[in-house]
Amino acid sequence: MTIALDVEGGSQAASTASSAPFGEGVADFYESLLVPILFEPYASEVATVAERLKPTSVLELAAGTGALTRALRAKLDPAAEIVATDLSQAMIDVGAPTLTMSRTHWMHADAQDLPFAPAMFDLVVCQFGVMFFPDKSKAYGEAARVLRSGTHFLFTTWDSLSANDFARSVDESLTNIFASDPPDFLRRLPYSYFDPHAIKAQVSSAGFDAVSCDRVELTSIAAAHDVAAAFCQGSPLRGEIENRAPGRIGEIVDEVAEQVESRHGVRPCGGMSAFIVGGRAP
Repeated sequence: MTIALDVEGGSQAASTASSAPFGEGVADFYESLLVPILFEPYASEVATVAERLKPTSVLELAAGTGALTRALRAKLDPAAEIVATDLSQAMIDVGAPTLTMSRTHWMHADAQDLPFAPAMFDLVVCQFGVMFFPDKSKAYGEAARVLRSGTHFLFTTWDSLSANDFARSVDESLTNIFASDPPDFLRRLPYSYFDPHAIKAQVSSAGFDAVSCDRVELTSIAAAHDVAAAFCQGSPLRGEIENRAPGRIGEIVDEVAEQVESRHGVRPCGGMSAFIVGGRAP
């Protein structure tokens, strides 16, 4: 099939401010460091699940710089259409050149206001993006709207901060450095949506049935300094750090790296835990 990519102007303009934390400088560090440390291992897992569903038309939400997009392209039938979307144009600008194969499209879109007609896709997938949706129920409803009946919605969300070694270590290090006003991005957003019962209830309330929520534990190995730089410069933590220590981001990364290394070694192996959530469209 061929997917029409007409974008409505309202969606293009939506939530511009919320994409700013994933701007140009952050996107580069995100792709070079955070993707291999955190996202590629789970992308492989999600792509394997997606392959079993045998989709022919895939919509990816909050694709970032394309970690899951690349894994899907490698796993799925070459004839499958993939539309990778993100709210941040900077993330798309970094990710799109890494995957230019036919039947793979990149575009700006808001997951809460998708610019697609009903029943256009047979898989909607999102890796570690739902935590950032201000109105998750609305986004889940949009996923249901653009899916054909009986097809699938698939997404991942991180388990708690305590269950993710690298993220917890960086958070604890920053709390030591900024004791009076620690950055709370990790606790506030990416590692805040991990109650399986609440997640399943919210997805079910959007109309999905046969909802599953499976914990998947993996490990990652990376240099301590890369871990520090990945989180502190490749995520919105960067803005929180720069607000507290203008002009000192390099120094703060070095301090975090020293603390991570002192606890876990120069090239630590970190445990990761996340949930793969699935549901069938009505």
